[in-house]
Amino acid sequence: METEVSLELQRLSQQLQQSWKIVRTPRMKAILKIQDIACDAMRSYLRSEGFIELLPPIIGPVTDPGIRGAKQVTFDYYGREYKVMSSAILYKQAAMSGLGKIFFMSPNVRLEPIDSAFTGRHLVEFVQLDLEIAEATYFDAMSVAERLLCEAVNTVRDTCQSELEYLNRNLPRLTPPFKKLTYDETLEYLRVNGVKMRYGIEIPWDAEQLLSKLVGEPFFIIDYPRGARGFYDREDEKRPGILRDFDLIYPEGYGECASGAEREHRYEKVLARMKETGEDPRKYSWYLEMLREGIPPSAGFGIGIERLTRYLCGLEYVWEARLCPKLAGIHSP
Repeated sequence: METEVSLELQRLSQQLQQSWKIVRTPRMKAILKIQDIACDAMRSYLRSEGFIELLPPIIGPVTDPGIRGAKQVTFDYYGREYKVMSSAILYKQAAMSGLGKIFFMSPNVRLEPIDSAFTGRHLVEFVQLDLEIAEATYFDAMSVAERLLCEAVNTVRDTCQSELEYLNRNLPRLTPPFKKLTYDETLEYLRVNGVKMRYGIEIPWDAEQLLSKLVGEPFFIIDYPRGARGFYDREDEKRPGILRDFDLIYPEGYGECASGAEREHRYEKVLARMKETGEDPRKYSWYLEMLREGIPPSAGFGIGIERLTRYLCGLEYVWEARLCPKLAGIHSP
C-alpha cells in the first residue's frame, strides 16, 4: 500500500511540476473565468445585502483548531510562535463586533494528511469566502448561504454558457430553500443505505460523498453533537449537547459546500469549552479578552472557492480549480 501511495504521489508530482503552464490551456481559461464570475456574483450579492468586505489577517498567535486532522503551520515571529491562518473564524467575530455584517476572501493553509491528495477535494492552500452576521441565528446564516450559492450557480449558468459547454457541464438552476436534515436523521439515512458510523463525530468524507450523491440536490445537515465541532460553535440551551450549526452539501457527490454556526460569544462558556476540547486558553489571550469585554452574538459560515469551482465546472479534482495548486506531500511551484 505504501508503495502504491508513493507511486501515485510521484505521478501527481510530475503532473504538477509544470502546473504554471496549465493556465495557457483553453480548459483552464474556462475554469478560471467561471471562478471569477462566481466570486464576482457572490461579492455583488453580499454587498447588496449590506455586507462589507475586509482584508483578512494571514498570520496570528492562534488560528482555528477545528481542521479535521490537518496540522497548522507554525513559525517564529520575532521570538514568538505564530500561525499561518487555517481559518479566519476568530477574526470574523472581532470584525463583526464593530461592523455588523462582514466577509473576507481569506487565504488559508492546512497541512493535510498525505492521503488527502487522492480525495479530489483537499488542498493545502485554498481560499474561503468567510462571513459573519451580528445578532443572527444559524437559520439566518443558512438563508444567506443558500441564496449565495444560488446566486453563484445561476449567474454562471446564465453568463458562462460557452465555457460550460466546453467543459461539458450542465448546471441546474437552483432555488431556495434547501432541504434540512438533522445530524440524527443523517445517521439514520446512512444506516438505511448500508453505512454505520459512531454517534458524536464528524461525518466521514466517504459517507458525506455518498449522501451528496443520494440526496440529489443541495441540502443542509444541522444540529451536530457538541463533541463533533470546535469550542466556538454555540450549544443549544434548550437541547444540551446539541450545537446550533450546519453544513451545506453539494449534490452529485461533490460533498461539503459550506460549514457554519451560531457562535458562542460568552467568555465563561468559551473558556469551559476550550478546556473540554484540550485547548490552552493562554494561547487565546486576545480572543478571550475580547469576549470578556463583550461582543454581540452572531452566526456565520465559510465557502471554499476551489470546491465551489469544482462543482460549477464538474471537475474530478479540486486542484484543477487553482493556479499552481498545493497538495499534501507534493512539492510543486
